[in-house]
Amino acid sequence: MTELWTTLLPLAAAGALVPIQIVLVVLLLRGGGGVLAAAAFVGGMTAVRIVQGLVFGLIVSGTEANGANGPGTIASVLLVALALLFYVTAGRTALTEEDPDAPPPKWMSMARSMSWPRAFAFGAGFLMIGAKFWVFTLSAIAAIEDAELSRGTSALTFIAFVALSQAVLLTIVGVGALAPKRSAAVLDAVSGWLERNNRSLVVVLGLVFGTWFGLKGLSGLGVI
Repeated sequence: MTELWTTLLPLAAAGALVPIQIVLVVLLLRGGGGVLAAAAFVGGMTAVRIVQGLVFGLIVSGTEANGANGPGTIASVLLVALALLFYVTAGRTALTEEDPDAPPPKWMSMARSMSWPRAFAFGAGFLMIGAKFWVFTLSAIAAIEDAELSRGTSALTFIAFVALSQAVLLTIVGVGALAPKRSAAVLDAVSGWLERNNRSLVVVLGLVFGTWFGLKGLSGLGVI
């Protein structure tokens, strides 16, 4: 189980720290839809992750497991692919000064006035079109299956992974709901800082997580 969480925790952290999703939640929270729209956006993302877990968990469950010795072949290949994705994103961002994962500017403007049903669909769509989000979830599913846990424990572990992946967004929504006036200035400051420093954050996080996942995946494949 310890070996499993050395894979799941970095995956959850990488998913939780994507800057643009934090900016979007703050925009929704401070927009016309308020807390309900922000919560619906997070709910849409969560719903897609749960469906991915149900569908792809069944597919991966029939593959050969590697137990506690490290991630199996599927998980390792996915981790290497994720590392390459992080490196490519970091490189493109450094060269073009744009985040390849960022939604179109029109979507950012729309977020300020979205109703909660549209925000839910927006959250689901945002996660579905993000390549890194897919690899985060698929890597977690493969790693859980490789650990050869019971079906119930596997389900609980995946739910814990999803909760950790959404922890930052859920915290922002919770703070906005419990202390809307006090949190407004802080959330605006955080959102503004993330927007100004998005390029640097994407590059640094891309290199850090890319290196970690690359080493983890290559180790699982027996390359290093």
